[in-house]
Amino acid sequence: MCANPLKLEAQTHTFMAALSYSPFFALHRITSTSTSACANANAFFIRPRPSVPPRPRLRRRRCAPVLVAAASVKENLGRVQKSLADFTSLNYWVVRDYYRLVNSVNAFEPQIQTLSDEQLAAKTAEFRRRLARGATIADIQAEAFAVVREAAWRKLGMRHFDVQIIGGAVLHDGSIAEMKTGEGKTLVSTLAAYLNALTSEGVHVVTVNDYLAQRDAEWMGRVHRFLGLSVGLIQRGMNSEERRLNYGRDITYTNNSELGFDYLRDNLAGNSEQLVMRWPKPFHFAIVDEVDSVLIDEGRNPLLISGEASKDAARFPVAAKVAELLIQGIHYKVELKDNSVELTEEGIDLAEMALETNDLWDENDPWARFVMNAIKAKEFYRRDVQYMVRDGKALIINELTGRVEEKRRWSEGIHQAVEAKEGLKIQADSVVVAQITYQSLFKLYPKLSGMTGTAKTEEKEFLKMFQMPVIEVPTNLPNIRKDLPIQAFATARGKWEQVRREVEYMFRQGRPVLVGTTSVENSELLSGLLREWNIPHNVLNARPKYAAKEAEIVAQAGRKHAITLSTNMAGRGTDIILGGNPKMLAREIIEDSLLSFLTREDPNVELADEAISQKVLPKVKVGSSSMALLAKTTLMAKYVSKSEGKSWTYQKAKSFILEAVEMSLSYSLEGLEKLANEESEIYPLGPTVALAYLSVLKDCEEHCLHEGSEVKRLGGLHVIGTSLHESRRIDNQLRGRAGRQGDPGSTRFMVSLQDEMFQKFNFDTEWAVRLISKITNDEDLPIEGDAIVKQLLALQINAEKFFFGIRKNLVEFDEVLEVQRKHVYDLRQLILTGDDESCSQHIFQ
Repeated sequence: MCANPLKLEAQTHTFMAALSYSPFFALHRITSTSTSACANANAFFIRPRPSVPPRPRLRRRRCAPVLVAAASVKENLGRVQKSLADFTSLNYWVVRDYYRLVNSVNAFEPQIQTLSDEQLAAKTAEFRRRLARGATIADIQAEAFAVVREAAWRKLGMRHFDVQIIGGAVLHDGSIAEMKTGEGKTLVSTLAAYLNALTSEGVHVVTVNDYLAQRDAEWMGRVHRFLGLSVGLIQRGMNSEERRLNYGRDITYTNNSELGFDYLRDNLAGNSEQLVMRWPKPFHFAIVDEVDSVLIDEGRNPLLISGEASKDAARFPVAAKVAELLIQGIHYKVELKDNSVELTEEGIDLAEMALETNDLWDENDPWARFVMNAIKAKEFYRRDVQYMVRDGKALIINELTGRVEEKRRWSEGIHQAVEAKEGLKIQADSVVVAQITYQSLFKLYPKLSGMTGTAKTEEKEFLKMFQMPVIEVPTNLPNIRKDLPIQAFATARGKWEQVRREVEYMFRQGRPVLVGTTSVENSELLSGLLREWNIPHNVLNARPKYAAKEAEIVAQAGRKHAITLSTNMAGRGTDIILGGNPKMLAREIIEDSLLSFLTREDPNVELADEAISQKVLPKVKVGSSSMALLAKTTLMAKYVSKSEGKSWTYQKAKSFILEAVEMSLSYSLEGLEKLANEESEIYPLGPTVALAYLSVLKDCEEHCLHEGSEVKRLGGLHVIGTSLHESRRIDNQLRGRAGRQGDPGSTRFMVSLQDEMFQKFNFDTEWAVRLISKITNDEDLPIEGDAIVKQLLALQINAEKFFFGIRKNLVEFDEVLEVQRKHVYDLRQLILTGDDESCSQHIFQ
């Protein structure tokens, strides 16, 4: 039985006047973990107030059938409307046109399947001969895609789905392929990369960090190398010779910042030996993975190469002390939206008195910049949110990725002001030597494409800035994820309490949960709340003790009972597989068995004081054959370790195991057994470890398949967002963690009116708090409804417009510089790469 709706008629009129103030809180829902019919039907009603007596003449009656029927009709109507919208959209007809290419690729497939490995690899030389004789890329596209599909099946055990063929065609056409999480964007890139590499002009596959670049170069590189193409990889720490060699390959994997800095450094080079890119044509075709992150999120921050400037570092600590004396609202005003500060007359007087100067803006004794930066560091730059302190340094945390950026520093004295605030050693101020925005950098490519799970909301910007349309590629299986309504709370405390209750409810059910937080600070706040209730969980944020175990944590996040609290680190480049990732679990078992015998050195990271919730995760049952192989490898590891005198470092031991895992993918089972049995001076530990890994992997695959089926039956991964971001894309990335490849799953976002976004964009929340207090005194009670969603969506759209304006202004400013930069850089390259006579002519000009 549920509460009788008729019983509430007497109370309804009490709140009508209050509710008419704004549509923001037009509806109020009492949430409960109860399984009552009303709760399941998502019934909306006003909580009865004790001051209004009940009406005894009304009989109680069941409301569930009516509510369920209404919900069913609404759901069916929504499906019909979505189907109609899809049918009438331009995207529908564009995708339909791509199916003609898919049919051509499928027609080639039987013929390609009959080829031997040597004949398949020889296709690359054949395609290049045809291009040299006058054929176009379009002439060979379908057959080339069929060749890549077959090569991927033979080397990776992965066959491109038809929708992935469409994704590859979208990339080749210089557009953005929007593909949902888990649809195989990494595999899709091999199609366009191979096809465009046949011209031998170089293809760049650009990712968002070194880890993904290395992973993709090793993983997808096996397909390209099998087909006879050379694959390069650019990583931080490489010297000029290594970079030059890798840029000269057919396909080069790199991250966006390394690419940009290599371009700038090449244009600061003093001689041709220092150049690393393919001059005079360094850019041909690029595939940008997570293109919205690179061109939109990172688009606010230009790439800078700095040199030291002779500034007085002693001023920063003094200014920090003055900033502590000044009070917001009295001595200065702040604008959160654009991080600006304005001193009042009282503030100027107090600062001048404290600094014993007559004028803060005195040219001979300028203090204004130092004081303003100190106030900005105090108000806008928060520890464990914008930065963290480690080893006596202030390290920037990228708020969009959640990762620490050790090589990056804020410019214009901000970083020094933060160091002064924290009492750290002040590093020298810097002056910009060269700079470029990502927008200007990627416009240098004659053909540019990208892929991501979330770009449609920014399609207008991509069209305006890069002339790149966004094509939504259909999913291979229907998406059955349930996106539950957003819940709003009056206070942050009420929101965090509800998050804790929802996590506990899901944990009791056994469902895996991923909770997305916006900062290190918030992830650790929630971690403390969960520990109070003894709920085992993993934390993933920028702190070394957590970041060091990122791969392991993400691999476990889809397992039964797994609770993961993460910043945006788990937002990109990672798939959460229900039941666990068998390859990662198998590697963990191998490492647990061998590391203690291969090295005595501890990991060079601070260990987390929280257990990684291993106790509640179902144990992987390793078979008898796997146990025998593990025992054999353990004995051999002891012998190797003894003979080497325990000289291996922890990192060397881990690298050795990783190489053995890679070996298992490169050799056949018979080949590994032959290598393991060979007598040699070097003990055959590697092949034996590879054999043990393959055996354990088989056990893990069976376990993960069984556990995954159980998790699906329970409802799949549940994702909780604890705050709305300034862009709908970031929220959609978090939602995309659940429901991959047709899996079940659900998402829920919870916001409080005290969240930073409301304050930053001057959203008046006082009236809303007063309204909620009239409805209920319980701050833990969530408010939800269509009106709330519309208001929050409008706020996010306004935020997106604001940041689009910032990026637009930055690009327009950079376009002015671009004219001069291009002229100077072109002249430099002509002089660097030309002969003596041409150089003389340019100099005389």
